[in-house]
Amino acid sequence: MNKRTLSYAEAISEAHLQTMQEDDNCFIMGIGVSDYAGIFNTTLEARKKFGLQRVVETPASENALTGIAIGASLFGKKPVIVHARNDFMFLTLDQMFNQAAKWKYMCNGKSSVSFVARGIIGKGWGQGPTHSQSIQSLFMHFPGLYVAMPATPYDAKGLLINAIHSGSPCVILEHRRLYDIRDNVPEEIYDVPFGKARIARRGTDATLVAASLMMQEGIKAHIALKAMGISLEVIDPRTLRPLDEKTIIKSVKKTGRLICADTSWKHSGFLSETLAVVAEKAHGALKAPPRRIASAECPLPVSLKLEEKFYPTYKDIFVAGCELMGRKPDYSIISDPVIDQFKGPY
Repeated sequence: MNKRTLSYAEAISEAHLQTMQEDDNCFIMGIGVSDYAGIFNTTLEARKKFGLQRVVETPASENALTGIAIGASLFGKKPVIVHARNDFMFLTLDQMFNQAAKWKYMCNGKSSVSFVARGIIGKGWGQGPTHSQSIQSLFMHFPGLYVAMPATPYDAKGLLINAIHSGSPCVILEHRRLYDIRDNVPEEIYDVPFGKARIARRGTDATLVAASLMMQEGIKAHIALKAMGISLEVIDPRTLRPLDEKTIIKSVKKTGRLICADTSWKHSGFLSETLAVVAEKAHGALKAPPRRIASAECPLPVSLKLEEKFYPTYKDIFVAGCELMGRKPDYSIISDPVIDQFKGPY
């Protein structure tokens, strides 16, 4: 495959262009999808190429719009509805959980919803407690929905294409802080399968399962821990439902230690599910209690200074890795600006 460098946002944009070129039934809808910014430049090129008939600006009525998208899919269309903040998806939950997720089951497999919802997680520009949440645990809970959190440009393109091709209701959550990262992305159209994790970095001493932005922090932690003589294996799950349990269990059985990192809170979420899987299937392999790295247990702050305390980083993973190995952390390692400014490859 021919590869070249694209940003995460450019990779999403290309996925839209290629699927819409491939199939006239594909279209995009949402608030702001047709404006000059084009949802952080992820829908702008599609609007320029396909116009307002297929990049459809909508009013602010998320639950009704989700129902319209689901209905359109039942008549052969392949809608992608985009939410500029994933928090707006709270308003879609009745349609998502009681219609999209259950439709195939209620129809005995004779009909299904081909529907994709993109939601964007915000951070770092004063969005506050109602516009910066990370709500993947809600969607993970319901059978019938597929949930992805791409962490690289390659996966951002491939998972979106897979979701559109799948014929199933899919939720893709994108972290705004990832939009500018760059990496190799094939020019051709391709699918990244749901339920297949990626080992981002090999290691032997401890396993880190880190989703979305935390995968990037995990690679920084891998670099920092290497300076301590600790080998951290970094697993990017790519999709949270289905979750690639086999890859996680195989790694934990090899290393005997587990750290999980997420963009949301600890309670009742992706971290809890991952630890439960390991407890059920690899408990005897653990040499130390697993660790969870997550956001502080309070609503999200607006202040940038408070955000520094609220959001976890590679430094938290570094400390956890040292503690799991019974080592005293050398904090001078994580004061190195070279690690902070790491820009790939991912």
